Amino acid sequence: MLSNHLQNGFETAKMVWSRLPNAEEGDHEDTGHLRKSDGSGVESLEYEVVENHAYWEEQEQRGKLFVGYYVVVKWFFALLIGIGTGLAAVFINLSVENFAGWKFALTFSIIQKSYVAGFIVYVLINLVLVLSSVYIITQFAPAAAGSGIPEIKGYLNGVDIHGVLLFRTLIGKIFGSIGSVGGGLALGKEGPLVHTGACIASLLGQGGSTKYHLSSRWLQVFKSDRDRRDLVTCGCAAGVAAAFRAPVGGVLFALEEVTSWWRSQLMWRVFFTSAIVAVVVRTAMGWCKNGNCGHFGSGGFIIWDTSDGQEDYSFEELLPMAVIGVIGGLLGALFNQLTLYISYWRRNHLHKRGNRVKIIEACLVSLITSFISFGLPLLRKCSTCPEADPDSGIECPRPPGMYGNYVNFYCSKEKEYNDLATIFFNSQDDAIRNLFSAKTVHEFSAQSLLTFLVMFYALAVVTFGTAVPAGQFVPGIMIGSTYGRLVGMFVVNFYKKPNIEEGTYALLGAASFLGGSMRMTVSLCVIMVEITNNLKLLPLIMLVLLISKAVGDAFNEGLYEEQARLRGIPLLESKPKYQMRKMTAKDTSGQRVVSFPRVVKVADVVSILRSNSHNGFPVIDHTRTGETLVIGLVLRSHLLVLLQSKVDFQHSPLPCDPRPGSRPIRHTPSEFVKPASSKGMSIHDIQLSPDDLEMYIDLAPFLNPSPYIVPEDMSLTKVYNLFRQLGLRHIFVVPRPSRVIGLITRKDLLIEDNEESDTVELQSTSNSAR
Repeated sequence: MLSNHLQNGFETAKMVWSRLPNAEEGDHEDTGHLRKSDGSGVESLEYEVVENHAYWEEQEQRGKLFVGYYVVVKWFFALLIGIGTGLAAVFINLSVENFAGWKFALTFSIIQKSYVAGFIVYVLINLVLVLSSVYIITQFAPAAAGSGIPEIKGYLNGVDIHGVLLFRTLIGKIFGSIGSVGGGLALGKEGPLVHTGACIASLLGQGGSTKYHLSSRWLQVFKSDRDRRDLVTCGCAAGVAAAFRAPVGGVLFALEEVTSWWRSQLMWRVFFTSAIVAVVVRTAMGWCKNGNCGHFGSGGFIIWDTSDGQEDYSFEELLPMAVIGVIGGLLGALFNQLTLYISYWRRNHLHKRGNRVKIIEACLVSLITSFISFGLPLLRKCSTCPEADPDSGIECPRPPGMYGNYVNFYCSKEKEYNDLATIFFNSQDDAIRNLFSAKTVHEFSAQSLLTFLVMFYALAVVTFGTAVPAGQFVPGIMIGSTYGRLVGMFVVNFYKKPNIEEGTYALLGAASFLGGSMRMTVSLCVIMVEITNNLKLLPLIMLVLLISKAVGDAFNEGLYEEQARLRGIPLLESKPKYQMRKMTAKDTSGQRVVSFPRVVKVADVVSILRSNSHNGFPVIDHTRTGETLVIGLVLRSHLLVLLQSKVDFQHSPLPCDPRPGSRPIRHTPSEFVKPASSKGMSIHDIQLSPDDLEMYIDLAPFLNPSPYIVPEDMSLTKVYNLFRQLGLRHIFVVPRPSRVIGLITRKDLLIEDNEESDTVELQSTSNSAR
């Protein structure tokens, strides 16, 4: 009867969801994942300003009042992103903590009578939570699977990935994270929170979701890819700030790890957004202290206070700390390689069989995780509780179902605890807090720590890549803190010094594994200091991070770079490849250039757009002497808008007056903007009659008259740096010019401040404001 009720519930939920409109621009199984590893199946974002006639007419209509309004709205959106991401983080943490609290409280109350019944209840609760998560992902929001950081990094690098920033993806990310983390899988919610913040920022930037009737026209100010890029950057920083309660770490994470383009004005807004998140989270924590949050405990919003731990360290301890860095680099590189192999096999063999296989796989992983986390502590003998220290505030054993150290699990005596259950049969946040804890020497045995390290490492490798939202920050901290505590136990026994704390080495181990896997340094260092509230360990964290990153770089790339390559996201890294030094622009440019004449027949436009997938086309005109002249670049998206509207069709094959204002412009720049993370318009969606195909279009008012141009013999390294640093989509490669009409130096660019300075600044930062 219970199974029938569950089945009816799933069918009802599926029917209700199916009545909603599909994802904004369609939904596919491979949404958010690209098909070709060379990047040939992707579309780039348009960061360059198209200074056509419509753009200049819009600029003439806007004055200083709009400039001030535009700046105010930017800061207001930063405020909204911070509030929205903070509230989403509060909701996720409250849900996860309450599900985990109910699960462990119920299980502990049942095992007082029967361990078999408690085991069955524990497994079933985890299975239902994971099943709900994978069902949401496979049926409703495929792009919400994984951490989302490689996809967001690709977006900020200039790659438009369909489905990554949709409203459906946001909903799937939030509720999928609750199920996967609450179900006890070896993953975290920190990576999905970064994706959640990016989705909130993108949806605010485009005024909401029109498909779900959740849009507001007065919010539709930022229509260009440049403005959305800034908003998504703020969302990423807000996600990290909400996940770790680390606002400064969030800013540095966005700067170091995800974004490819940065400036001082963006830094201010990102910092402001992270500060707003910190205020929202702090307010929620204060409200929860009054008992309004159910089972929500101190582990919900991550902060592992180690300020009462080791206060000083000696020179002799630097060697084992360096060893921790080496171990972190080796294990982190191995983790990246194993997850790459398994994800490749899973993607090309397992997940191709359909959603049912993905659901079965996630459920099997849940069962294995539950069996291990419940079964292994049963095989471990309990230890006698240490003498009570009234100053430590630590109770041994802890009451059943409560947070803290010293879990009494399958022990025959009252004053005993199971050290393996203390970290295995616990929520991840509390397990890490127990590993970081000070004044708990000899709480864990080396055998238990080694068992946990091997098993949890294997679970984290297998779980990564399943069809659920999954972050790797917290699993990485758990793995690193385990071997760090092992090294700390050796140091305590070897040096025989009373001031050495095992928890300090656990913290350094956590930092070393994250550095060896994700290859972050500055941002990760600040995050670790913020979540532990211990500034004294900053030099040691810097040391192990530098060592672990250097060791890891000797074997492979970082976790997010490897996963981005597996998904076919063509990232342009900050440094060009060495072989590019011996190549020129001509060597890599396309051999066949498809171009349009200035006045082109509609039938020719349709034929060219259907015969190739190029997104930019040179426009050619001829002088009176018959000389060929390149007058600009026209985008596929602009051509599709012109074909769809038909208002610019003309019967004459002659060009119109080229002067701005000579003919009315029937389009605004916002009409040519494609919705974020969507497919956009296709040539197959446009219906044209035979009479329409015989008409002509003058492309001069709609093209970009000043695209970036490089000579054919320019070094590919210089072309690469120009392309990446300016966020370009197209570069013209032309023969060596025959003459020079002028030379610009630094002093020519030093424009004196005047009444139009605000307009000049605005022109350099935003397409929409212009």
